[in-house]
Amino acid sequence: MSPADQPLSDNAFFIPFPGKHSSIPFAHDDESPHVVVVIPARYASTRFPGKPLHEINGRPMIEWIARKASQSDFVDEVIIATDDERIHDVMKSRGYDVRMTSGGARTGTDRMAEVASQMAGDIFVNLQSDEILSDSRILDQVIEPLLKDPRVPIATIRRKLANRMDRMNPNIVKVVCNQAQYALYFSRSVVPADRDEISPQRPDLSWDQHLGVYAYRRNVLLEFARLPTSPLEELEKLEQLRALDYGFSIFVARTEHESYRVDVPSDLDLLPRNDAAWT
Repeated sequence: MSPADQPLSDNAFFIPFPGKHSSIPFAHDDESPHVVVVIPARYASTRFPGKPLHEINGRPMIEWIARKASQSDFVDEVIIATDDERIHDVMKSRGYDVRMTSGGARTGTDRMAEVASQMAGDIFVNLQSDEILSDSRILDQVIEPLLKDPRVPIATIRRKLANRMDRMNPNIVKVVCNQAQYALYFSRSVVPADRDEISPQRPDLSWDQHLGVYAYRRNVLLEFARLPTSPLEELEKLEQLRALDYGFSIFVARTEHESYRVDVPSDLDLLPRNDAAWT
């Protein structure tokens, strides 16, 4: 069955077009949702093999990410999800909750959904194993929309891009949102396009970088993971486009805090050197 023929479940998080929230609220069993951060990690990166275990300031990269997640005011539990025994053994020996997952996951979110399907929890946060947050408040800002508004099924985050070279970089994902802060599109290309080059004279016009952190309600995550890879996702290699392609709404919060994505070894040179960043 092609993605276009795939039947959709009759759930509140499907909406008629991107950029609109559901009119039907979600419900939790209690007034204090249980929030779980899952850090999907794989060893076999083609551009940076063994990346999660690469040592930075005396710790594996993934440990810095897990430590920052545990500092969030809203997070109750942090889990590392991997199909690699090397990552499992190193992080288990350091006292972290590590879950082994199957090797057939398409994306980190699919690996995260495998963990979510086997445990209780209300909100699951995908924090990628190469997304080094400068401040745990980034996680708070991603989670808070789901706590405040029962109609929000998925939330993620963005920050303003000031550098033209960053806008041109295909490794830096751009996001376009509507006036209500819901995502209209994500792309590796420069979107929106400044056709007449008016942005230098218009400080109100800017571009936003998408940071790879997502918060899902549990049933939304499980529904998302069962859907086939979408055409847009296949083209841009961005899993969040599967959500838009099938009609999920994604709220995009804004942050002023830095985040450092390590895609290739040379990105390590861009990490902060001050000790305050590594706490």
